[in-house]
Amino acid sequence: MERKLGLIEKFLTLWIFLAIVLGIALGYVYPDISDILAAMSIDTTSIPIAIGLILMMYPPLAKVKYEEMGKVFQNLKLLGFSLTQNWIVGPLVMFLLAIVLLRDMPEFMMGVILVGLARCIAMVIVWNELAEGDRELAVGLVAFNAIFQILFYAVYIYIFITLALTKLGLAESVNAEVSILEAAKTVFIYLGIPFIAGVVTRYASFKLKGKEWFENVLAPKISPITPVALLFTIVVMFSLKGEYIVELPYNVLRVAIPLALYFLIMWFATFFIAYKLGVDYPKTTAVAFTAASNDFELAIAVAIAIWGIQSDQAFATVIGPLIEVPVLVSLVNVALKLRTKLYGRR
Repeated sequence: MERKLGLIEKFLTLWIFLAIVLGIALGYVYPDISDILAAMSIDTTSIPIAIGLILMMYPPLAKVKYEEMGKVFQNLKLLGFSLTQNWIVGPLVMFLLAIVLLRDMPEFMMGVILVGLARCIAMVIVWNELAEGDRELAVGLVAFNAIFQILFYAVYIYIFITLALTKLGLAESVNAEVSILEAAKTVFIYLGIPFIAGVVTRYASFKLKGKEWFENVLAPKISPITPVALLFTIVVMFSLKGEYIVELPYNVLRVAIPLALYFLIMWFATFFIAYKLGVDYPKTTAVAFTAASNDFELAIAVAIAIWGIQSDQAFATVIGPLIEVPVLVSLVNVALKLRTKLYGRR
């Protein structure tokens, strides 16, 4: 069955842009909004935003087909390649792009690195379906990445931000001292809680109503929670950033460049390596989109929790979906053209 983008997914970039405009407008009209949010905060964490971010992560984690993880073991060579691209090459590529292109803007640099460390567990399914990739392999890899993310994301934050940036002398003017304990606590709140809720929802639904009811009734109903919660977060963030109204286009462009380069480098490199390895089109496509996509919801949540909602790190992570959506939609069309050119299929 052909998978089409829904209204929210299809115009997500537009909605994000409008949410930014609305947020800035609210900040000008209601300048006391920052005081209101501060009154509802614990340390750097805004309670309303925390609730929104947890809700943002809940639907994709409920929809991950953990029971199909075993299917990725059918081709251990391909699994090893995918894990290497996701957990070694991807983070390193984003790290290098960030320090080369944003070293003069260390807060933005850290936000971009956070995006690179968060592997995609939601929208990759959409891109893969649109490009007619291997559905079973894609959901298996997504399940794998979800588990790996819970286990290793906090460790990666410590390695790439606290240790690596300090070692390179790039953390002197900014707070890059993120302990593993602090990162782990944040990951548990924004990934662990929705993960537990998602798993319980998924398998309790299977037991009480059946798998078909969950996939055809409940899953479509909870799916809109993610983009709505994302847009709510963006509105609130930019309502606190009225001072960026002049600098905003420049800042967005600076952050957009390494992000766009990352998506393109990872997708094309992964696709053509898999092709050279003799992998068929559906599996090549699934692996390429898995490697090129990122879990920007988690990056936003972690940046806000560690550095605060008004931080430049959080600002940089919000640019993630603004760039990823149009780039990955374009790559869907590229994949379909390469299928004809390289594999002789229409």
